[in-house]
Amino acid sequence: MNFRIFAIAAALTTTTTITHAADMELWRLDCGSIKVKDLSTFSDTFDYAGMSRMLTDSCYLIRHDKAYMLWDTGLPASLLGAPQDTDAAMAPTLARTVVDQLGEIGVKPADISIVGISHNHFDHLGQAADFSQARMLIGKGDLDGLRADPPPFGVESALVAPWLTGGGALEPVSGDKDVFGDGSVVMLATPGHTAGSHSLLVRLAATGPVLLSGDTVHFERQFENHGVPPFNTDRAESLASMDRLERIAKTLKATLVVQHDADDIAKLPAFPVGAK
Repeated sequence: MNFRIFAIAAALTTTTTITHAADMELWRLDCGSIKVKDLSTFSDTFDYAGMSRMLTDSCYLIRHDKAYMLWDTGLPASLLGAPQDTDAAMAPTLARTVVDQLGEIGVKPADISIVGISHNHFDHLGQAADFSQARMLIGKGDLDGLRADPPPFGVESALVAPWLTGGGALEPVSGDKDVFGDGSVVMLATPGHTAGSHSLLVRLAATGPVLLSGDTVHFERQFENHGVPPFNTDRAESLASMDRLERIAKTLKATLVVQHDADDIAKLPAFPVGAK
């Protein structure tokens, strides 16, 4: 029995060592912005009355040794240079495409082997088709939404047509997903905003763990007041997912980055500098 305990302990120690063996780097990409005229549309408890806000639409490039993964793909390229109508409830625009930014650091679309999607809304799937050779990882509940007729709020299935028609490798994710099998990049199930929403944990050697929120919240203040948008699919799951991210951040002493919050994304270096 003692030998078995020793063997298990040794195996766990080995796994911990392997976990941090990969050479990792994380880049924050500019994948658009969305001007919100009335921020109260993001609260089902009448918060944010009279407030407006510019939401960032950030996405991320992760290098795991020589493999590259994208986390979210931002707004559609059709919005490149689009004017932001001050009278519109929500006005999205795009300053640079993902492909353009990747080219600045010598990464070609064909170099991307994995596209991880936080959830199925159009502002996170917008440029996915530029990487149709990659394996797509997306929550099963959100994949079901992409295949629904009619699709749910915010979903434009045509943006991921290469995968829905069988032309691209597609992996539905239920629960958490250890992307590279070594604990360095983990999709975390954080449902509520959509049925299959995920966040991403990236473990970096120098920076430490980084938590990318997906749309668990849209800005930092929602953690403070437990603000839930009325368009979320499940209120209880939304609150549980907020709690999960906060607890993980505290336990791991992780940098928690809210992907739509300009102040939060500034916790990571501005492109083209990467975090290691």
